[in-house]
Amino acid sequence: MPLISHLREELRPTVKLAVPLVLAELGWMSMAIVDTMMVGRLPNSAAAIGAVALGSNVFITIALFGLGILLGLDTLVSQAFGAGKREDCHRSLVNSIYLSIALTPLLLIPVWMLGYFYKGVGADPRIIELAVPYTKALGVGLLPLLLYFALRRCLQAMNMVRPIVFALITANIVNALGNYVLIYGKWGFPNMGTVGSGWSTAIARAYMALVLVVYLLWYDRKHRTELLKTPIDIDFPRLKRLITLGLPAALQFTLESAVFALATALIARLGPVPLATHQIALNTIALTYMVPLGISSAAAVRVGQAIGRKDPRGAAAAGDTAIFLGAVFMTLAGIAMLAFPNWISRIYTPDQAIIRATVALLAAGAAFQLFDGIQTAATGALRGAGNTRTPMFCHFTAYWIIGLPLGAWLTFRRGMGALGLWLGLSLALILIGIVLLIVWRKTANKLVESLR
Repeated sequence: MPLISHLREELRPTVKLAVPLVLAELGWMSMAIVDTMMVGRLPNSAAAIGAVALGSNVFITIALFGLGILLGLDTLVSQAFGAGKREDCHRSLVNSIYLSIALTPLLLIPVWMLGYFYKGVGADPRIIELAVPYTKALGVGLLPLLLYFALRRCLQAMNMVRPIVFALITANIVNALGNYVLIYGKWGFPNMGTVGSGWSTAIARAYMALVLVVYLLWYDRKHRTELLKTPIDIDFPRLKRLITLGLPAALQFTLESAVFALATALIARLGPVPLATHQIALNTIALTYMVPLGISSAAAVRVGQAIGRKDPRGAAAAGDTAIFLGAVFMTLAGIAMLAFPNWISRIYTPDQAIIRATVALLAAGAAFQLFDGIQTAATGALRGAGNTRTPMFCHFTAYWIIGLPLGAWLTFRRGMGALGLWLGLSLALILIGIVLLIVWRKTANKLVESLR
């Protein structure tokens, strides 16, 4: 069978690359989990968790547009590295830094206007009061976040993943310590509550970018890669290529994140407790999603490098292996959500009302885990092959035309509460997984046929 032969040749290198990237993604997500857990211990637990839910979800939706633009680096750098063109990789890195700087003020405009958005969707005033300053604090870390992402995409496309893991693991320590000091007012610092968590996250993101800069400079000095000799002039054709590749990915990421952000805003109309339950369930599925997301990054790199060295069969094997790994892990994650919903909820809060309401949402999340694993890995494989448009159209149609309207109808017309929106979004993810699996199989077959 083709899958068995692909696993034999590609499983080891894919896992070797994917494991550090998965750890990096888990490290990224664990910041949000720690933030939620630590503000959940404040006296106004439900409102504090709700504010972090609303602020972080809407902020990351805006930031993901910029991060998505930079995903073009997966294709450009991995294919250049596969072809042995390191200087070309460095030129892409330099121009991605320029692009990050240019994107920052454009993305900060909506961040500073979010108070109007929160009021417009009818969010609970108790949540808005905490969410606005929290979101503005996150905005301070936007440029470091974009720079970190650009540096990370280039490093992982050149098989340098250990510094990424180190940066995120240590950044979690920085974030947890910052939360402890700034949320609760320790060591002479003021008691800032929820907004202290936002400042802590911004500081941790600046730290991550600094770590990767220092590593690149150290690596260049040790191995004489001539990074500092890279021309610093703006390469407009390269920027155009980055944007052409990245814009569909940016729109896909934004559409996917925005639908959950809008769902969060709609659930905020139901009050602090439903919003808190939504955030706990969302944190849980986001945590499991980090594993196929790391596998997806590995798929983009492995597929892109194989295409760069003129090995279409290797590219097909890399994509198939990544999808298999993503599907297996997420199936196990879905089983865990069904088996231990109460235990998962208690990690975040001792409030029994929140715990009871979270169980149903975790069941809805378990229903789409398999398909989420498939679609995420397939998206990475397609990105490595240079196809970023198909996932964008899939996510738009399934989420915005089908899933969100259905979920809103179930929530507000059928009185199903937060569960209604989760059911609608579950259906969307199932459809996306099926369609992208079919698209990747067609792409893989074309790659293999190109050898004949």
